[in-house]
Amino acid sequence: MPWLPTRRTKPQTCRQRKARRDMLIREITTGDGNAAFDRLWPVMQAVIAPGDTYNYPADLGYEEARAMWTAPPTRCFVAEDDHGSLLGFYKLRPNQPGRGDHVANASYMVAPAARGRGVARALCMHSLDQARQAGFTAMQFNFVVSTNAPAVHLWQSCGFRIVGQVPGAFRHATLGAVDVYVMHRFL
Repeated sequence: MPWLPTRRTKPQTCRQRKARRDMLIREITTGDGNAAFDRLWPVMQAVIAPGDTYNYPADLGYEEARAMWTAPPTRCFVAEDDHGSLLGFYKLRPNQPGRGDHVANASYMVAPAARGRGVARALCMHSLDQARQAGFTAMQFNFVVSTNAPAVHLWQSCGFRIVGQVPGAFRHATLGAVDVYVMHRFL
């Protein structure tokens, strides 16, 4: 017998501490050209470099990163303050092709200077809305590093549950092999 959830409860919404009126979140498109991704690239490098949150290779190149974050079916959204400064961004895509494409997957990055200002929460809320509008029924994060406590706590406060744990799957730059979580929520 296939696995079935014992009870499907009404999805939780991401708790928001206060409304973000000083932030615009918009989709970047191919019409924006490379200039749009050029703004994201330095933030991406700063987030990846410490080797403590993303499983990307240390030598990830610009073209490979751009394709991962902007090539269809992936959609990329940026958050900017009211002066146009980049605060963060996320990508939204099907978690799997074919029979798994009803579940969304998203990844988020926040500019180091914008951390602690509610940007990741706003991006998550926006991505959940975009996923619903696109017809996804759930969202799943496949590789949440267990030692990234702020992210784990945030995702849990946004209704995600840890549904799996993979022992030693991430080679943390300073801690060595650490576990990763698979996190999921219905939309």
